[in-house]
Amino acid sequence: MRTVARPTALKVGVVGKGGVGKTTIAGLLARAWSERGRTVVAVDTDSNPNLGLSLGLSLAETEAVPVLPRSVVVGRGGGLAAADLVEQYGRPTPAGPTLISAIRVAEAGAGCTCGGHATVRSLLADALADVDLTLVDMEAGLEHLSRSGGTLAHADLLLVVCEPTRKSVLTAARTAALAAELGIPQVLAVGNKARTPEDEEYLRGALAEEGLAVAGVLPYEEQVAQADRAGTTGALTPSPAVRTALDDVLDAVDAADPAGLG
Repeated sequence: MRTVARPTALKVGVVGKGGVGKTTIAGLLARAWSERGRTVVAVDTDSNPNLGLSLGLSLAETEAVPVLPRSVVVGRGGGLAAADLVEQYGRPTPAGPTLISAIRVAEAGAGCTCGGHATVRSLLADALADVDLTLVDMEAGLEHLSRSGGTLAHADLLLVVCEPTRKSVLTAARTAALAAELGIPQVLAVGNKARTPEDEEYLRGALAEEGLAVAGVLPYEEQVAQADRAGTTGALTPSPAVRTALDDVLDAVDAADPAGLG
């Protein structure tokens, strides 16, 4: 991995349309940042959490990660400090980052997950504000940006994962518009599953037309798809092409310096 000057205490949200490979990309990016020497806390906000698999945990280990209680009091106002919160609820992963599970739906009729999303919002606003790099893997779709207050309202930067389809690009554009309304300083697109040079050209051109800068484009690789199906993405050694694309994304985020921290 390349080493470049970078900002500190960065909070990054990873979002995208269902099926674009968002959680796989989130895991690869968290691992790549960890390899660059950053202390990474990865927060899984999916109601069906699988980020642990992408960080090298087994299914049993992923399901054993304690869910952050909705009633937890966090932050500098008298609640848990970041270090205490990570120690109590975080779990180390083979990929390097520490995993926190914020939301899980374990039974039918359990009600909405609004409380869990509110907790994540408060974490980003206060308790995790001093963590070197917090990466939040969001549930697929746009609801987390339209909730009252916005789950990611205190993120410094949004990475929108999209594949080379018109629907995916349109979703990215709508995501960027909602992010702007929330006051998120920067939105970058991450292309995924580019099978041909034409796929990459389409992604870059279509996203540019929507006013979105592209941080990098990951090629489609069967080994990544197989690892994802097997739940072994965390143990995957990225190919040179994938590694280069990941470096491009990390460099673009560092160069963006959305919080003016560089």
